[in-house]
Amino acid sequence: MDDVPLLRMRGIVKEFPGVRALDGVDLDVRAGEVHCLLGQNGAGKSTLIKVLAGAHKPDEGTMHWRGEEVSFTTPSAALHRGIATIYQELDLVAGLSVSDNVHLGREQASAGFVRRGAQTTQTRQLLARLGHPEIPPGREVGRLSAAQQQIVSLARALAQDVQLIVMDEPSAVLAHDEVANLFRVIADLTAEGVAVVYISHRLEEIRRIGDVVTVLKDGRTVATGLPAGTTPTTKLVSLMTGRTVEYLFPPRPAVPRDDAEAGAVLLRVENLSLTGAFEDVSFSVRAGEIVGIAGLVGAGRSEVLETVYGARHRSAGTVSMNGRPLPAGNVHAAVGAGLGLAPEERKSQALLLGEPVFRNVSLASLPRLSRVGWLDRDREKREAVDVTRNLDVRPPDVTRPARTLSGGNQQKVVLARWLLGSTRLLLLDEPTRGVDVGARSELYAVIRGLADQGIGVLLVSSEVPEVLGLADQVLVMREGRVVHQARAEDLDEHRVLDLVMEGSVT
Repeated sequence: MDDVPLLRMRGIVKEFPGVRALDGVDLDVRAGEVHCLLGQNGAGKSTLIKVLAGAHKPDEGTMHWRGEEVSFTTPSAALHRGIATIYQELDLVAGLSVSDNVHLGREQASAGFVRRGAQTTQTRQLLARLGHPEIPPGREVGRLSAAQQQIVSLARALAQDVQLIVMDEPSAVLAHDEVANLFRVIADLTAEGVAVVYISHRLEEIRRIGDVVTVLKDGRTVATGLPAGTTPTTKLVSLMTGRTVEYLFPPRPAVPRDDAEAGAVLLRVENLSLTGAFEDVSFSVRAGEIVGIAGLVGAGRSEVLETVYGARHRSAGTVSMNGRPLPAGNVHAAVGAGLGLAPEERKSQALLLGEPVFRNVSLASLPRLSRVGWLDRDREKREAVDVTRNLDVRPPDVTRPARTLSGGNQQKVVLARWLLGSTRLLLLDEPTRGVDVGARSELYAVIRGLADQGIGVLLVSSEVPEVLGLADQVLVMREGRVVHQARAEDLDEHRVLDLVMEGSVT
């Protein structure tokens, strides 16, 4: 193999407001190899591949492609040079056909007309190459399963002369046989000299498919060139868990000596299942207790919260609040029982960004704030001012549009919505996503303060230190099942990562 790497990145730095996402990352990728990129959530993997793909411009550092220094200012520029990226969140157009997605931006045309027949033929050939001849080229992508959409995204990458393909968690939505087919395709590609940068949290996949491993931690390269098949799991996990960024977590309350000292059970979940997402999940949340759920993307964590909340219709099991069973798939009943959900995507799922803060805060309390069908707007603003002041939402102007607030303050607005009502248990899905490092500790203090007031909290986070630092009890989920449950103080980051990644640490 040529001594000159196909791709060489040196000293890559990328800063965003409040955080240095990449702090001098180095990466070499050679033709025909599967280069695995490891690191926890927040380590800088996604930012690095966006720099490579031309979606982000680095603040410092150099990138050489086939020995030539390059700087990609757009994704199309990287694609033109033979670098294709398949993101975890697929960038397909749901309303277009499979064939149109495969050739989007690179349509085959003659005399100003798209040659749809030729495109359909090539798409069919690509799908057959990928082991999925059953996918109709003319079907709308939005009607395909998540696994089939993954295949379409891969077909689009192969529709041109690519020399390097970046795959971000490609197996997250694939069944076992589909993963085996993906590995076959990767082996065929590398045999042709195509390089693959493969991002995965699953160490067994790294060992099976990878040639070399690079580990990122806190935006830095902490190890590179490690042999994927022989490097011990313990070493990889240790490299990933050492941290330089420390979050300030509020102190936990003293552990109750017995049930008489513990808060009353607010939420009890027994043998809860949702077909295709998770099964046989059981736990409880007491008043004043924070229960955290750790696990990888696709483990079923968010689905558990949504099913408890009634946004998904459970296939088995029971959910009880204050000893009373909640009907399946009934959000209204859940809210009436005292549950409130702060979803993972607050901008698209929780906030009306163009509306003022007070309107966002009052959404769940409109019946209480109304008389004979008329909303008492003075009272609406007055109560919104009180609850946002208690949470220290800044700036303290409830008439500002929600979109003008920072990520941390937007999250406080979502919390304020539920605190304005009679919420007794908060379901928090990735509460600090998109929140800068400085504001995180402030949010942690708010969440612990709510628990100290007797509110129960069920928390999902992709960041293991966040779960361990904030929660009292921790559930570890893997592939739809709870594989371990313990007090947070009895776990460490190394142990949790091993559990979710199916390593061998004891």
